[in-house]
Amino acid sequence: MVFSPQGIIPALITPFNDDESLDEEGLRGVVNYVLGGGVHGVFIAGSQGESYALSCDERRRMLRAVVEEVNGRVPVYVGTGAVTTAKCIKLTREGAELGADAVSIVTPYFIKPTQAELIEHYRTIAQAVEIPIVLYNHPLRTGINLETATVKTLSQVENIVGIKNSGADLGQTMDYLLACKQPFSVLSGYDAVIFPTLMMGGAGAVTACGNVVPRLFVDLYEAVQMGDCTRARDLQLRLFPLRKAFALGTFPSVVKEAMNLLGYRAGLTRAPVGGLDDDGREALKQILRELGIFP
Repeated sequence: MVFSPQGIIPALITPFNDDESLDEEGLRGVVNYVLGGGVHGVFIAGSQGESYALSCDERRRMLRAVVEEVNGRVPVYVGTGAVTTAKCIKLTREGAELGADAVSIVTPYFIKPTQAELIEHYRTIAQAVEIPIVLYNHPLRTGINLETATVKTLSQVENIVGIKNSGADLGQTMDYLLACKQPFSVLSGYDAVIFPTLMMGGAGAVTACGNVVPRLFVDLYEAVQMGDCTRARDLQLRLFPLRKAFALGTFPSVVKEAMNLLGYRAGLTRAPVGGLDDDGREALKQILRELGIFP
């Protein structure tokens, strides 16, 4: 049976203690909070999870803790992207050995591979492992865009099962959907366009703001599945200010600030990224009040 990513999959924060060490108990708390919201999977070591700041040992500890805490309730996805193909293979094999259900591999960053080199990169990784792979397109962060022809070619590789598209270009999302046959899944990676992505036939979303209000994102997804487009649209509009609030601080600090305000052990982002200033924190509190989750 082909693994098919779908539904609302929060891209989990990585909680840290005051000394920037990994807070495993805080992570378990976040896992249980989002599972209580009815999410369809959890995603660790992504950009919202500060993957760029994690050691290999921390990734392993995180994955062990999350797999144990989830205990088979939903699929566990882990980010295994790296600059080199060899390191991606190493991280992906470790993810499979530690119990992940699937991995997500962002395009290499800092370097600028051609589309042909990207095809070879992903094919080589896929041939070296059996675990399902979700491509991860995030041109804003990596400077590289996975073009439609590239994704179409890679969608024909047996264990490449979907793509998380974190670009805001809905035209490209539609191109992916038209070019790639099911069961290949196209997932929104940008919280502001989940509704239109689902309406075009997307399979779900990997959402940063799903840490904060998982139930509302699940409600949006379920409304589309039930054909209640008005409710789904209204939920997307209601959730937009939280995504827009990312401008209040340096990414990925805002979601962590929100989780701290809600009483979860998120901690701060690792330096050099800092927290919000007083004005930013007050603005965030007001957004959370309007969502009905903060006094």
